[in-house]
Amino acid sequence: MSILINKNTKVIVQGFTGKEGTFHSKECIAYGTNIVAGVTPFKGGQTHLDRPVFNTVKEAVTHTGASVSLIFIPSMFAADGIMEAANAGIKLAVVITENIPINDMIKAKNYANKCGMKIIGPNCPGVISSNECKLGIMPASIFKKANINIGLISKSGTLTYEGANQIINEGYGVSTAIGIGGDNIIGMTYSDLLPMFEKDDDTKAIVMIGEIGGLLEIEACSVIKEQILKPIVAFIAGKSAPKGKKMGHAGAIISEENSSAVGKIKALKNVGVHVVESPAHIGKKLKEILK
Repeated sequence: MSILINKNTKVIVQGFTGKEGTFHSKECIAYGTNIVAGVTPFKGGQTHLDRPVFNTVKEAVTHTGASVSLIFIPSMFAADGIMEAANAGIKLAVVITENIPINDMIKAKNYANKCGMKIIGPNCPGVISSNECKLGIMPASIFKKANINIGLISKSGTLTYEGANQIINEGYGVSTAIGIGGDNIIGMTYSDLLPMFEKDDDTKAIVMIGEIGGLLEIEACSVIKEQILKPIVAFIAGKSAPKGKKMGHAGAIISEENSSAVGKIKALKNVGVHVVESPAHIGKKLKEILK
């Protein structure tokens, strides 16, 4: 099993015919993702990668029955694309685009919430359910299933890949991996996704990768304490980062004690999470607690 997406998920790609959309759509299709159509304004009626292209999301949904959209729209138009998807009845939008203006993203997220559409991202590597469906830019070869599978949630793209590699190297598999993105305004968070993994019979443990800035990891602690029984291994990046300085992601800035790596590590340990000092220790810690 998996969460959010599976082999039967019907997907459209917004920004399908652009350079990034074309390259990554090819990779997703090669992995087995059921991409049924693309959307590029003024290119409706064409065929691209052997899939039909529509002018609007509404047309694509009407003709294909798709429920998920993978978004590669340039940042200045991305919020409009997200809202168009929500208005057309899409249930999940995976937004790869980075540098979306904060005010635009606030507006888009509020509209998506009203329409009942979930968002992963923006500024994220996407979502992958191993051996079933890939929506994003992650290197597919890393993600595999095994007899025992682990769920993975990460703010960082590259640490998503490192976490998955650690899991696979110890003989485990990845059920679903989700890069939630490192921007100030994102869609689904740890608090939204952890209960989904808890309910997934195929997920035996969870790896949670966080970083300095914001309070998402702190907010997840109450969810972990009240709802999560499966073991969690966590790594928090940025322990040596100076206070008040943005580090990498737009949201990675320490503004208060709880947004520091030390504050987050303390809070996670207090609710029983196994926090490791280095991402290189994720696999070993999993093996230790699952043996």
